[in-house]
Amino acid sequence: MALLLAAGESSRMGSPKPLLRWGKGTLIEYQIEEFSASRVEKVIVVLGYRAEEIEATIADAEVQIVVNEDYRLGRATSIKAGAHAVPDEARVIVAISVDQPRPRTVIDALSEAHLNNNLITLPTYGGRNGHPPVFSGSLLNELRNVSEERQGLREIMQRHASEITKLPWDSDVVLLDMNTPEEYQRALARYPFE
Repeated sequence: MALLLAAGESSRMGSPKPLLRWGKGTLIEYQIEEFSASRVEKVIVVLGYRAEEIEATIADAEVQIVVNEDYRLGRATSIKAGAHAVPDEARVIVAISVDQPRPRTVIDALSEAHLNNNLITLPTYGGRNGHPPVFSGSLLNELRNVSEERQGLREIMQRHASEITKLPWDSDVVLLDMNTPEEYQRALARYPFE
C-alpha cells in the first residue's frame, strides 16, 4: 500500500510539483509508474491544489484518488486524508511526497526489509535518514491522527524511535527532495534520464 502525497500548493517551487517534467512524463506519473512496477499492491494519490488538472494527467492510472479539501492547512491533513482511505487490514504503508521521486528498486528493497515484522523502516545514505518511510499497518490509527501541530509523521517517528529499522542505501537518491526551482534543476542534472 502506498500513499502518494501531491496536494500542496508548491509555493516555493512556483508551479505545481506533480506536473514538473521528470523522466518521460511528470513527477506524479513517474512515481505512479514506479509504484506500479514494484511490489506495492495499491496506490492512493492525495490531491488538493489544482486537483482537477492533476487528476486529468493521471486519468488512465490504476490508482485511488483522494481529494484533501483542507490541503492549505498543511501536509498532515494529506497524510490523514490518505490514511483514512487505507484499508484497515493493510500490512505495509509506504508514505511518499511527489517531490521525492523514488525508483522501484528503493520501494521494493524497503518493502522487503519491512516485512521482517518491522514497525517503521527508513532508507539511509551516509548516515542520514532518507525517504520514504515504510510503516506497519499497526500504525494506521496513528497515521489517521497526525496533526500539523505535532509535526505529522515526525511525531510518529519520534514516538517509535527505538523501533525504526534503517536500511543503508548505496545512492543519495533516498535523500532527494525538491522544494525550489534550483533544487529541481540540480536534481535533473544529478539524476539524468536516458
